Amino acid sequence: MAQFQYTAKDKNSRTVIGIMEASSEAEVANLLHQKELVVISVAPAKQKAAKVRTGKKIKLDDLVIFSRQLSAMIDAGIPLVQALGILSEQVENAELKIVVSTMRQDIEAGMSFYDALGKHPRVFSELFISMAKAGEASGMLNEVLDRLATYLEKTAALTRKIRSALVYPTVVITMAIAITAFLLIKVVPVFKGIFTALGGRLPLPTQILIAVSDSLSRYFLAAVIFAVIATFLVKKYINTPRGHYKFDQLKLKVGVLGPLFTKLALARFSRTLATLIKSGVPVLNALEIVGKTSGNKVVEEVLVNCKNAVREGELISQYLGKAKVFPPMVHRMIGVGEQSGQLESMLSKIADFYDEQIDAAVSSLTSLIEPMVISFLGIVVGGIVISLFMPIFKITELIGG
Repeated sequence: MAQFQYTAKDKNSRTVIGIMEASSEAEVANLLHQKELVVISVAPAKQKAAKVRTGKKIKLDDLVIFSRQLSAMIDAGIPLVQALGILSEQVENAELKIVVSTMRQDIEAGMSFYDALGKHPRVFSELFISMAKAGEASGMLNEVLDRLATYLEKTAALTRKIRSALVYPTVVITMAIAITAFLLIKVVPVFKGIFTALGGRLPLPTQILIAVSDSLSRYFLAAVIFAVIATFLVKKYINTPRGHYKFDQLKLKVGVLGPLFTKLALARFSRTLATLIKSGVPVLNALEIVGKTSGNKVVEEVLVNCKNAVREGELISQYLGKAKVFPPMVHRMIGVGEQSGQLESMLSKIADFYDEQIDAAVSSLTSLIEPMVISFLGIVVGGIVISLFMPIFKITELIGG
């Protein structure tokens, strides 16, 4: 199906302009004739995504407010075009204001709401558009938008939790490395000058420390350049399909952070699938959308295969039971939901469970990282201090003797 823009005249000779989905221009003309309209012109609709004019990013919080306000206005009986006109005046984000204004014009010209959303893929995700389509088709657009706003709120909260979990250890580890580098590059060379002036043979730990300090001072610039090049190459590899998959696979397995990323993927999968099914999106479409929005290529691959298995008659729980990514609790609860007809309810419970698990994981991660970094600093800084003072203790003993 393609979209065609038409111009026609009604019985009162008024010009009617709109956009219609059809397989051909002839079909559009026939449909217009059935509506007793005189066709003037029919041409393929030109759909252009809104260009970024402000450079100001549209955040999840902006979309939450937009969805919630639009839902409230539709529920109050305000026509969609009028509601979008009101929102275009009061939206604070400059880019979203342009997008909403463009959508109002498109809908006023005869385009459906979900098609108007589809013209702005950089702003509205496939999930957003699919839910809007289901809501518009069922006549429950206000409820679907409210449900979507709730989903986006929980997604934003989950994202903030993960960021807080990763920012703290990153800052602390960076500070630990910076302190160690400062001691080796700035402090140790001062003591080296003192030891050279005093003469004599230095203890082995002190010799090793001075050798490390000399190497770091001499090759510091080369090390920085190497680190920058290595980071660039790693990022370039991660941006490839194979590299992205391998990186996501590593994230699910790596040490302390692996369980956290796994719980995040499971919470996002469950919440998204529950929201889509509850909004009336067909299961096969829902699985495809969930895969694309999972944020992890390993999970996406599993869900793509799951969609194909479901198309062939297999249950979601049966296929997920074979996948190693999903723990037994998840596919068993989904199985109960499929048998009882309460799949979205079970998925919501799974999402709530993993949300709580993420909270606990974030707290434990913070409490685990802190003593590890303190221990690292204590051992490294303590080792540097002891190595520096060993020659001084030796000199003191010789003087005392």
